[in-house]
Amino acid sequence: MMSAVPTSKHSLADWLVYLESLHPKAIELGLDRVRTVAERLQACEGGGVKIIVGGTNGKGSTCAMLEAIYLAAGYKTGLYTSPHLIDFNERIRLRGELATDEQIVRQLAQIETARGDITLTYFEYTTLAALLLFKEHQIDVAILEVGLGGRLDAVNIVDADCSIVTSVDVDHVEWLGDTREKIGWEKAHIFRKGKPAICSDPQPPQSVLDYAREIEADLWLFGHDFNYSADKQQWAFAGRNQRRNALAYPALRGANQLLNASAALAAIESLRDRLAVPQQSVRQGLIQAVLPGRFQIIPGQPTVVLDVAHNPHAAAVLAHNLDSMAYFPYTHAVVGMVNDKDCDEVIKKFGRKVDHWYCASLDGERSRSGQDIAERVRKQLPADAEGLPTVTVFDSPAAAYDSARSKAADNDRIVVFGSFLTVAAVLQHLGRPAV
Repeated sequence: MMSAVPTSKHSLADWLVYLESLHPKAIELGLDRVRTVAERLQACEGGGVKIIVGGTNGKGSTCAMLEAIYLAAGYKTGLYTSPHLIDFNERIRLRGELATDEQIVRQLAQIETARGDITLTYFEYTTLAALLLFKEHQIDVAILEVGLGGRLDAVNIVDADCSIVTSVDVDHVEWLGDTREKIGWEKAHIFRKGKPAICSDPQPPQSVLDYAREIEADLWLFGHDFNYSADKQQWAFAGRNQRRNALAYPALRGANQLLNASAALAAIESLRDRLAVPQQSVRQGLIQAVLPGRFQIIPGQPTVVLDVAHNPHAAAVLAHNLDSMAYFPYTHAVVGMVNDKDCDEVIKKFGRKVDHWYCASLDGERSRSGQDIAERVRKQLPADAEGLPTVTVFDSPAAAYDSARSKAADNDRIVVFGSFLTVAAVLQHLGRPAV
C-alpha cells in the first residue's frame, strides 16, 4: 500500500494500488459522490454522441462491434469497458487504441485534486478518467459499458443519446435483486426520456417495458422494431426504416452474436441523423471487431476455447456454442469461479459435455476454492461406468491448464471458463496479450 497520495509523476501501477486501498468498499453503488466530482471537472461535457450499453451478458460484444463499425466509418471513437483481462489500459480506448499509462495517470491526478474529501471507488475513478479523456480528445462517439446493473452504476451519470440493454438474467443478486423483473428495472434506468432505448433481449422483463414507457423513452424492441434473418453464408438486419442485407457473419464467434450485432445496428440506425454509417463500414466493422475471452479460439492443436462465461445464462450460451463445433473425442474443462456466482447452475449447463474437469482456485478474497467446485461437479455429475467425468483440483488456473494440456490429445478440446480471472490467468500463462 502506498503511504502517500500519488502524483502525476507516479506510475499507473502506483495509482492502481492507491485506488484499491482508498475506498472502504470495492463496490458501493450510488451516483451522488461520483456526480459531484464529475460536475467539478465538467467531465460529462463534450465527448460527442454518447451510447451506454448495459445488460447481463453481451455488453462487451455489442460495444466492440459499435466501436469497430464507427471506426470503419471514419469517426473518432472512445470506448470504456470493464473489467480488463490483463492490462488496466484495456478499459479505455481512443480511436481504437489503448489509452497510454501517461494519459490515464494525468486524468487520475486531476480527479484526485478535484474530489477533495469525497471518497470514490476504483470503478468511479476509472469512469471519470475515461470521460475526461473522451472530452480531451474531442471524440465523435463515446461507447460506455455499464459495470454493474445500471441505475446506480457510475456510467449512469452520463446523459446518453442512446442506451442499449442487451439481455436480462439473474446475476449479482446481492446488489440487483433475485428475479429478472427486479434486475430488469435496475438495468432499464440507463434509458432516457425521448431517446432511443434499444432492448435486444428476446423476452424482456415487463419491468423494462414499463420503465421505458413511464419515462417516455423511444423503446426499440427486438422482434418488433428490429430483427435479423440468416442462412449459412450471410445474414441481414431489418430496422424500423433501414435494411442491411448480405452481411458477413461477425468475427466474434457464437450463437448470440447476431443478436448483439442487431442491437448495435439498431443503435446505429437510431443515431443515423447525427452519425451516418455507410453499408461498407458496417460490413468492415463486423469482420474487424475483436473481443478477447468471448468464445475465443486459439489456433493450433488441441483446440483451446477461452470464454469468460461466469453465470448460468452465459454458461448456457457457451455450452450451445460448444455443441455447434466439430466433433472432439474428449472435452477438458479448466474452470475457476468467484464465490458470488451460481456455481451449481453453471455446472448444470454443461452436463455431460465435459469429460475431464480441472477445478482451479483463484487469487483474491472472492475466490471459490477449486476443491469446492470439484465437490459440486462430483455431486451433480457422478462418474459413469467409464469413470467419466474425471475431476481434479489445482491451486491455480495455470496449473490446471498445464495438466489439461498434458492429458489432451491433439484432436481433443480444452475449454477455459468461469471468470475473467480464470481466462486472464491462462492468457498470461500462455504469454498472449489480451488485445
